[in-house]
Amino acid sequence: MFLLLAATQPVRGGEATGNWRDELPGAVTIGSGELRWFGLRIYNAALWSGQQPFDQTARFALQLTYHRSISRERLVQTSLDEMRRLGTAPSDSSMLEKWEAQLRKAFIDVAAGDQLIGVNLPGYGMRLYDPRKLVADIPDQQLARAFFGIWLHEASRDQALRRQLLGGQR
Repeated sequence: MFLLLAATQPVRGGEATGNWRDELPGAVTIGSGELRWFGLRIYNAALWSGQQPFDQTARFALQLTYHRSISRERLVQTSLDEMRRLGTAPSDSSMLEKWEAQLRKAFIDVAAGDQLIGVNLPGYGMRLYDPRKLVADIPDQQLARAFFGIWLHEASRDQALRRQLLGGQR
C-alpha cells in the first residue's frame, strides 16, 4: 500500500516531462484521505483526474505524501502482497519475479515528508514522479492496473480510504 520510486529506467513512451501535471492537464482532485495502520499515520493520498465521474480506464494520478520512513524492501513486499491478496498478481512465477525486479529497481527508501505521484497511462503502463521530476517509467499495463488496484480495487484493504479517494463513488 505504499509508493516510492527512483529513476532506474530510461524514459520511454513519448511525452514524459519532469512534471506529472503535464500528463494530466486540467486534472482536479477527485478525493483524498489518510492511511493509518494501528493508529499510526502512514501517508495522505489524493486521486487526481481530468474526468468526472472518475474512470479507472482513463489517465489519472495517485499522489502520496508520507508521514513516516519506510524501506524500499517493505514497499516492494507490501505492494506484491496486496496484489497477491487481490488476485491481480500474475500466477506465473517468472512474471511475478519480473514485477518484483521492476518494483525493486523503481522503489527507494521513503522518509517523512516525501511526496510521490503515480500516473496511470492506459495503453502504456505508468510513470512515477516526485514533486520535481520523473523518477520511473514502467511500460507494463498489467503491472500498472495491479499497482493502482492496491488503492482502487473493489476489494482494497482500506475501504474507507478507497471511498474517500473516489469522492464517495463506489
